[in-house]
Amino acid sequence: MKRNYVVSKIIQDREEKARTSHQEHQENDLLPGLGHRRISGRMSQIYKPTAEISGFKVRPGDFSLNGATEVHGGINFTIASFGAVSCDLLLFRRQQTVPFAIIRIPDEYKIGNVYSIMVFDLKAEDFEYGYIFDGPHNKKKGLLFDRKKVVLDPYAKAVVGQRAWGAAKTCNFYHARVVHDNFKWDETNFPCTPMEDSIIYEMHVRGFTRHRSSGVNYPGTFAGIVEKIPYLKELGITAVELMPIFEFDETINARNINGKQLLEYWGYNTVAFFAPNTAYSASLEYNEEGTELKQTIQILKKNGIEVILDVVFNHTAEGDEKGPFISFKGLDNNIYYMLVPDTGAYYNFSGCGNTLNCNNPIVRQFIVNCLKYWVTEYHVDGFRFDLASILGRDQSGAPMKNPPLLERIAYDPILYSTKLIAEAWDAGGLYQVGAFPAYHRWAEWNGRYRDALRDFLKGNYWNAPETAKRLAGSPDLYHGVYEGHESSVNFITCHDGFTLYDLFTYNRKHNEMNGWNNTDGANDNRSWNCGVEGPTDDPVIRNLRFKMMRNAITVLMMSRGTPMILAGDEFGNTQFGNNNAYCQDNEISWLNWDYLKRNRDFFEFYKSVIRLRKKHPVIRKKLGKAKCGLDEIVTCGANPDDHIITRDNRILCILFAGYDKETRKDDVVYMAINAHWEPCEIRLPALKAGLSWGICVDTDAPGQDYYHEEPVFMTRPMFLLKERSVAVFTLYDQ
Repeated sequence: MKRNYVVSKIIQDREEKARTSHQEHQENDLLPGLGHRRISGRMSQIYKPTAEISGFKVRPGDFSLNGATEVHGGINFTIASFGAVSCDLLLFRRQQTVPFAIIRIPDEYKIGNVYSIMVFDLKAEDFEYGYIFDGPHNKKKGLLFDRKKVVLDPYAKAVVGQRAWGAAKTCNFYHARVVHDNFKWDETNFPCTPMEDSIIYEMHVRGFTRHRSSGVNYPGTFAGIVEKIPYLKELGITAVELMPIFEFDETINARNINGKQLLEYWGYNTVAFFAPNTAYSASLEYNEEGTELKQTIQILKKNGIEVILDVVFNHTAEGDEKGPFISFKGLDNNIYYMLVPDTGAYYNFSGCGNTLNCNNPIVRQFIVNCLKYWVTEYHVDGFRFDLASILGRDQSGAPMKNPPLLERIAYDPILYSTKLIAEAWDAGGLYQVGAFPAYHRWAEWNGRYRDALRDFLKGNYWNAPETAKRLAGSPDLYHGVYEGHESSVNFITCHDGFTLYDLFTYNRKHNEMNGWNNTDGANDNRSWNCGVEGPTDDPVIRNLRFKMMRNAITVLMMSRGTPMILAGDEFGNTQFGNNNAYCQDNEISWLNWDYLKRNRDFFEFYKSVIRLRKKHPVIRKKLGKAKCGLDEIVTCGANPDDHIITRDNRILCILFAGYDKETRKDDVVYMAINAHWEPCEIRLPALKAGLSWGICVDTDAPGQDYYHEEPVFMTRPMFLLKERSVAVFTLYDQ
């Protein structure tokens, strides 16, 4: 296979940097003392040591630099703990478990609760580091200080021992590594695609290209995404939403089921919030961690594609009382986690063993610092917050009316142009879809859209009143961002649940391979197997399944609100009925690109309806009053004059109309959905003299003539809408 030039250049540049970084570091240290030099993206004074500890020249550090940072002549270490009485800095040789130096940070190097020390003649390439904190140990009060355990720096920019995917760590604690900040960003502007114009593509970095069929040179990596950029542009999406890329340990809770190793594949158990997952890099980065990710983001931006990160601030990989001791437990366990009073037990609103104490001022500051870091250092365009309702709970777990963390994120000057998307529920039963504290900034995963559309499309026509609201942008739920509908991120499928193909192939989940006797995963799937459970060669059922899939993507793209699609849905990828594939690092979760060849017609249709959405701004936002006299939004049944939607409506139609100032023409779109198993003749809305309707989409058209780039003239205002089908009409431009 021909080596992709762009990706090859990325890898070559990074490997060259790795070979020369030590030499460059030495040369930088020989710069003449001009008073200041640029180090790690900031102006830093050239300091002189004032003392010696454990054979190292040291001085009080720069307390404003969180974590470990290169400075002239050495490294600055800064870390905070409210309950500790002492702090030791441990230095390790590369891949060693016994420290070659232990530096007790003097009390006079402490301001408030912050320890900071500069260690001279120490080069990033030569060591790894961790900490030991001493302090009270009282489990009932949540105090877990233990001098026998090494603590990972919560601001670590790189974590050691995570490089080889699926390989267990060689020791029971984590080391951090200092990272060079040598990446030079091109003059690439943020695409700043408006929310209403966005089409979000949710993907798992590894699963996107890991399968042999992906055809990339660097499968399962950030570089693999770069190789697929032409494909993403062809599809027409505007943003990729990357499932967690913060450093996580996939071997936590590793199991062997039926001869297959199961891992924490999804990555929702974060180990380090400031470090990218090193296993997602195509080659060894040494002390250049993050370079490949930055290059990937930069190239995506150059191609007009935004990057949204799926972030997990509701819990960590440390789990409950039986979980590992990584970072926060050894720093200030009683501050960072919500604890049951007088027991030391962890509240578990996340369903993963612990819950971050997000509205404690210290934790709040940490989260905001983290978000700002990813925006300033990695130029990301937005964040999707996993189980975001937890971010609105107080320190006892009760929901807050005005959560300070959510407000601070909303109005932070650096974060102000980033997209903020909440998964507005949590595992503790708090469901806030339509009621999330948005501060005119937050959008939401609209779970009510997903549920209503799944129900209606499979034939539960009695759900028509609810569905009509969701198609119109959920005006009953959202009134905050811009016109309200921009608060709604509409989706029918996502990583958590069935794929689009599986939604119409299985009536029930099939998670047996997860090893929990099929008890895990959601039971409320609102799916329909079209008559046969699982794969079939019956052409009638296969045709029906793909028609149902065409219906789903058409309705999603013709709805007000921001559409989000699951990677692989566009070519009929399957997870074989597994609706909770969090542990499946194999063919169950990896995209099988052979389906792209097999289902090319469906892929072409998928691209077409995305183009149709982009072509008609009236679908996406409110325009001026249409000159043809049609109302902005109308929902109706088979008769366009009947605007009362009841549970008896088997046909549901929606009209969008407005005047487009750019084209100086009316922009009008009419979509009709037949959720019933019988055909029905519908009447199109009456138009003024001289105007006519044209058809763009008919998901049950004969001869697979499902889409027309230019609308086909309708000779009469009546249309036979076939059973279980969708049609879209626009004005015919004579």
